Amino acid sequence: MKKIYILLGSLLFITACSTDLDQSPSNIASADSLTDFTGVLNAAYYYQLSTSAPMALMGDFRADNALMLESPNADIDVFNNALPSQEDQFFGPFYTALYKSILSANIVIENSTNDVDVAEAKFLRGLSYFKLVMAFGDVPVNLSASPSLTDTEALARQPKASVYSNVIIPDLTDAMAVLSTEIVDGRASKYAAQGMLGKVYATMGDYASAVPHLADVVNGAASAGIVLEPNFSEIFGVANEVGNTEIIFATQKSASIADEYNFATDFSGWFSGNDSKSDFPIDADLIAAFDAAGDVTRKAVTLDDVGTRAIKFPIDGADDHDWIELRLADVILLYAEALNETGSPASTVLPLLDDIRTRAGLASLTGTATTQAEVRQAILDERRLELALEGHRWFDLIRAGVVDAEMGEAINTNYYLFPIPVSEVLATNGVITQNPGY
Repeated sequence: MKKIYILLGSLLFITACSTDLDQSPSNIASADSLTDFTGVLNAAYYYQLSTSAPMALMGDFRADNALMLESPNADIDVFNNALPSQEDQFFGPFYTALYKSILSANIVIENSTNDVDVAEAKFLRGLSYFKLVMAFGDVPVNLSASPSLTDTEALARQPKASVYSNVIIPDLTDAMAVLSTEIVDGRASKYAAQGMLGKVYATMGDYASAVPHLADVVNGAASAGIVLEPNFSEIFGVANEVGNTEIIFATQKSASIADEYNFATDFSGWFSGNDSKSDFPIDADLIAAFDAAGDVTRKAVTLDDVGTRAIKFPIDGADDHDWIELRLADVILLYAEALNETGSPASTVLPLLDDIRTRAGLASLTGTATTQAEVRQAILDERRLELALEGHRWFDLIRAGVVDAEMGEAINTNYYLFPIPVSEVLATNGVITQNPGY
């Protein structure tokens, strides 16, 4: 595994790209020899590919939606110090890919004179650090296109609050100010940056700051052609990805593009039971949640007839399934959550869910919950069924403060975070420290 201090100084692969997906370069060039940074920007997008399977694992397999069944992969379902066993396949590639994306973004930000390219790079850098902080908490911060190869002290982990306030929020804010509202498949947009910024504030617990950004996306989306797909089944699957009106931002994947995540099984394969380590990955608790809600429509799109495997991302064309980073239903539910947490009454909050529930063939929740706690639970339950197997559940439980209640066991908060790759700790002689509990 490459060490992070080597990654930060590594040369970038650059190419003129024939499509947005052609981000795996064939030529090598140094940043100071370039005048066009399109290839470097595409590399920053490309490196996000290796984060999809780890995000699925962290978001759903760590929670109560999916299960790993074969040792040592089953460590993901156990809350103890064994989880570093999953470094090679999940946390290591995730960590490495994000810092590669960050370095690529830094090169564009420092050198490009194209304002839109710089804004896209800032979006990707903000998104990368957001993923890192959600997974690991405090993380090393590099904002340079040419970091020192000898100053390992610069790799010391920075407090997550500082990463939020000094990197993630400024980057997404800057991106939002420049990018167009137009949604182009696979590219950042104003609403992608603003929706992600709203999610960042919600994750921080700063719901007052989240509300206006989420409101702008929800209320302005239609003018940009962003609307809920009329049928839940039309959101997913390769045939539905191009021109999808609901997806605000997705990391594009293609079987024709070599992915640095070189393991045989990607996120759709894990969920569909296409790996012997988890032949029947769906947690019975998720099945019970669909049944308790009478949610026939979303269950039929998400799970097979038996309920032990997922079909949300069909196995046909699995290598081409994009990883959905943000879609309108997610933003609507976050907006409702933020309003509830800032004191809006149930009569204002619950109707926001109506379009999502109507599409699923379910009645309005208006009048079924009145207190803030009841509405919070209703939104959490709705997010589970609407966004099942899209990498959200674990992080939703943490944000709502209901990990123990929903998981049915007392879990040490050390294990809300994931282990820093041990290789990074060793490579820096402990400058990069491990998370408590591991």
